[in-house]
Amino acid sequence: MAYQKFETEITVRPDDIDMNNHVHNSKYFDYVLAARYDQMIRFYGMSMEQFIARGFGWVVSGCTMHFKRSMKLGDVAIVKTQIHEVRTNGVNVLFEIVRKETNKICVDGIFEYTMINLQTERSEIIPDDIIQKYSI
Repeated sequence: MAYQKFETEITVRPDDIDMNNHVHNSKYFDYVLAARYDQMIRFYGMSMEQFIARGFGWVVSGCTMHFKRSMKLGDVAIVKTQIHEVRTNGVNVLFEIVRKETNKICVDGIFEYTMINLQTERSEIIPDDIIQKYSI
């Protein structure tokens, strides 16, 4: 199944910059998490708050990043994400972080998210209604 790709813009801030005068590698992780939070609301119609109200949460169980180009203060990042695979208890999400000005990929990779039960902190089978919301 092919899933839609969604985009979120994030402007590089001063606190994102490291001693080498470019975005610190850990900030790209934050950019993807912020984009997914935004996209859950705007595109999937199910906010993180709605997951929490149902007793569910998402945790990152794995991540691979490929760094290609640096980003600097004031750059605008376009964070593109797309579900690659829905698993019984999670989703794999492909991502690209593109510099808006040049449309060149700075970082890409994949995040593995696992849905958990917030009370037990154990993985949970994704309910059918949530799978339907993510199947766009």
